[in-house]
Amino acid sequence: MQMSNSSLKNKLESGQNVYGTCITTNAPNWPLIVKSAGLDFVFIDTEHIVLDRESVSAMCRIYTMAGISPIVRIRSADPFMACQMIDAGAVGVVAPYIESAEQARLLVGATKYRPLKGEILNQVLSGTYTLNPELATYLQNLNANNLCIVNIESVPALEKLEDILSVHGLDAVFIGPHDLSISLGIPEKYDHPDFEAAVKKIIYTARNKNLAVGIHFSLEPERQIRWIKEGANLIIHSSDMALFGQRLKQDMGIIKNATGDKGKSSSGEEPVI
Repeated sequence: MQMSNSSLKNKLESGQNVYGTCITTNAPNWPLIVKSAGLDFVFIDTEHIVLDRESVSAMCRIYTMAGISPIVRIRSADPFMACQMIDAGAVGVVAPYIESAEQARLLVGATKYRPLKGEILNQVLSGTYTLNPELATYLQNLNANNLCIVNIESVPALEKLEDILSVHGLDAVFIGPHDLSISLGIPEKYDHPDFEAAVKKIIYTARNKNLAVGIHFSLEPERQIRWIKEGANLIIHSSDMALFGQRLKQDMGIIKNATGDKGKSSSGEEPVI
């Protein structure tokens, strides 16, 4: 059964688990593969991956037609860029490196009040201007299924977490483990007590505010299960690039062992998304 964009939002709001992966390519057969895996959404990353607006729009439309909700991470916390991605067909927008409530508020404005912009929108967001009922209803209906998601991935964000996640209109939180570990001064030490304490703080704060929350790992599935048990319900597992690299490395190792041609590849590093 295909998932509509509204049912993805409904599942998140009711606290259910939703499942997705990061997609970095616009290969035409990818939506069929993703659909066969039973995923609810795809996470299209334009922060680290070279994808232009036209490619992203085509990907969003194709995944939507396949019954899979497209969520796009924009390059920076730019409300105009967020609005562009909704226009391009994204169901949800993720803004990276959010470190203030004001950044989150502007993202809400771009995703929940589109196409309203400028000074009137600023006044609405600050609570100094009230939209007339007709316009308020129009904007609410137009943007009813849009998801507004913040990336929490730094120490300054942790210090302001309560204020950031209290912004009305937010739907979910993505935890960026790589950047968070860097900001904590413990790069890629995902089992470090400080890293685990930070992730727990984000998950517990988000869930207490009825926000969905997830952490994106391109490592073993057990890491996802670990954080699901702590309350994560937005499961963003791996990426097309990481899964291809991991499986290719594994298979070639088996083949080389069988032929006696043992040896390492030129690089054993996993791509960081």
